[in-house]
Amino acid sequence: MTHCVAESSTDEATSVYNHIKTMPEPSIHPTAIVSPNAKLAEGVEVGPYSIIHDHVEIGANTVVGPHVVIHDYVRMGAENHLHAHAVIGDLPQDISFDISTETWVEFGDANIIREGVTVHRATTPSTSTRLGSGCYVMANTHIGHDCNIGDGVILSSVALGGHVEIGDKAVLGASTAIHQFCRIGQYAMVAGFMPIRKDVMPYTMVAGNPARHYRLNTIGLRRSGIKGERYKVLEKAYRAVKSGDKSLKGIEDTAEVQSLREWLAQDSKRGLSGFLGQSKNLD
Repeated sequence: MTHCVAESSTDEATSVYNHIKTMPEPSIHPTAIVSPNAKLAEGVEVGPYSIIHDHVEIGANTVVGPHVVIHDYVRMGAENHLHAHAVIGDLPQDISFDISTETWVEFGDANIIREGVTVHRATTPSTSTRLGSGCYVMANTHIGHDCNIGDGVILSSVALGGHVEIGDKAVLGASTAIHQFCRIGQYAMVAGFMPIRKDVMPYTMVAGNPARHYRLNTIGLRRSGIKGERYKVLEKAYRAVKSGDKSLKGIEDTAEVQSLREWLAQDSKRGLSGFLGQSKNLD
């Protein structure tokens, strides 16, 4: 019996070794410049004329397209795809920033970063500008320093000031500009071509100038399985907040309502955007 176990262990070790041995090495175009101190996992592809600096970690099967620049202090997970001319991890646009400070940009997995996207490092020592997983970041989007972006977010050529927070599965329309320190809640949908100067509540649709909460993000919520009784309870919560009751007292405690309570209880530097029908004098 001992002999059989030993043989089994040897076979398993050999199988693992052979698997590692056959993993694809990173593929780097001859015109690319990659620091020897950068860590590229198996299956990474680096396109023509791209530059990867020191202190960079790139996860498996990530594609770095042509003319991409990845600066110091960037970590990204697996299966990201960076299109041409993206610039990741450059210094924050903050005149008080000390360039000797070690700060980071961190990506999750399976993000699509389109042409000309810029993502800047954080400003506080040992902190990161963060992008979650499964995000679609469209051409020429700028993600400023210290932003914190959740999973499944869609950014349509937008500009994010520093310290912006965006919850999971939020969608921001084309050419929207977000003021620094604003919060955009999960499942929110923001119309294009507009400035956001105050927070946007989770689960809602926002449009206009100044920005106004119009209603719940009905289609987005239903696509995510928030429908039926769950949706009706969320409607009650929306009406309560619109009327000024941010405690949501008496509203059924669904997962969405609990999440909304927690979001509303957090500190806000910008205040909450108004609601359709409210006076513009409130802004």
